[in-house]
Amino acid sequence: MSAFSLDLENKVMNHILGGSSYTRVDPLYLALFTVAPTENGGGTEVTSYGYTRLSIANNATNFPTASNGQKSNGTAFTFPAASGGSWGTVSHWALMSASSSGDILFFGAFNAAKTIADTDSLTIPINQLTITLD
Repeated sequence: MSAFSLDLENKVMNHILGGSSYTRVDPLYLALFTVAPTENGGGTEVTSYGYTRLSIANNATNFPTASNGQKSNGTAFTFPAASGGSWGTVSHWALMSASSSGDILFFGAFNAAKTIADTDSLTIPINQLTITLD
């Protein structure tokens, strides 16, 4: 399951209904969390042992055309390997507006949490990161 952040919900509503225009964020930054974020932010993002958010071009190759109110990744997203220690048990993801800090745009839980030990990496296969608008 995925969700929009409250901030993004407000920006989209204002864009569509008489407010200021919203400019698409590009690139997006995929973040990994060990504690779930919420629509107001928060959560516990991985921060050590070589972790950085993954920069993803916001284009139709990485995010093909929506269908039935959903969009999924059209390419696999692979993080570099952990280096020097464990990232912990990664259970959630978020698409962010910046490489550090920034705003959560979308967030969700993985189907199964995964412990990322030293030298492990994480790959999100095609069609496994799904964003739903409902």
